[in-house]
Amino acid sequence: MQDSNAKLSVDLNADMGEGFGVYRIGNDEALLDIVTSANVACGFHAGDPEIMARTFAMAKDRGVAVGAHPSFPDLWGFGRRVIPCSLGEIERFVAYQIGGAQALAAYAGHSITHVKAHGALGNMTQSNREVALAICKAIKAVDSGLICMSYAGGLMLEIAADMGLSTSGEIFADRGYGDDGELIPRSKPGAMIHDPDLAAERVVRMVRAGAIELPQGRQIKAAIDTVCIHGDSPNAIATGTRVRGRLEEAGIEVRSFANGRRS
Repeated sequence: MQDSNAKLSVDLNADMGEGFGVYRIGNDEALLDIVTSANVACGFHAGDPEIMARTFAMAKDRGVAVGAHPSFPDLWGFGRRVIPCSLGEIERFVAYQIGGAQALAAYAGHSITHVKAHGALGNMTQSNREVALAICKAIKAVDSGLICMSYAGGLMLEIAADMGLSTSGEIFADRGYGDDGELIPRSKPGAMIHDPDLAAERVVRMVRAGAIELPQGRQIKAAIDTVCIHGDSPNAIATGTRVRGRLEEAGIEVRSFANGRRS
């Protein structure tokens, strides 16, 4: 949460390492010159040991904080499908992915600072308390010093805070919000914001207001710590560049929310 006497600041993050083997998605090298935090795929929706190690090393070289980006075991569907799993299985496969991220980050001489659930798994935390709790249990069991990154003002952040975990509230530069305050499904009109200028102006308004913009000018107040740029979007570099530029022009400092927590 922002100190009222301090300069307004926000983190800029992107999901990265989302290739597999010889396949690549997104331009991680370019994004790492824009963002202050990177959420790295852990092998279940994308990523493999080679990609993870390389992404963590590049992030370290640029002074970018890194986190684990666990998902359902769904390489074929890029983690965007709900895979039937028990709550115990969710706990364990999230713990497994966090451990993998920690190992490959350590191998690259870096360390992870946070955890952000990907795709369908992350979406479920908006309305399914048991799934959100399972993910938080996995984070706390593996490393209680890790920050839980999730939807600003969302259910999972409440659960994480109640469990004693540090939290980071996230908004999305390139995704539209519905009347209910949740992201519009990708299959529906308005789900994606493709215009970098529109995305940037909207982000500045939300960060300044400390609120998520909804249709018809409505707002939901929420603590905003980080702004996400989707690395798999064709406009990711243009959007990230414009968002960072407009934030800085507006006098909002762009820096990692993890500053001071990990080396």
